[in-house]
Amino acid sequence: MDDNEERVRQWAYKLWQEEGCPEGREAVHWDKARELVAIEDNQRSTMIPVKERGPEGEPIEEAKIQKNYGEFPTLTDQGEGEEPHRPEKPSGST
Repeated sequence: MDDNEERVRQWAYKLWQEEGCPEGREAVHWDKARELVAIEDNQRSTMIPVKERGPEGEPIEEAKIQKNYGEFPTLTDQGEGEEPHRPEKPSGST
């Protein structure tokens, strides 16, 4: 019996005991046990670091921290220092 099969058997037995040792539910316990073992295996595989590769399979270089050469807006950049434009009054009005 391989390790995977043994783990499924142990889970199925544990589930059977937790339900109070009912008769006729073996298939349910075995299915649930297989699912739980698969979940355990998938969780373990997510903990393994992945070496990132680009579109052609070349390694991706680590990002370098760059200085921010952009400028931040100031109040005068938004036109507060300028005189507001006032529409002309139509001729003939008082």
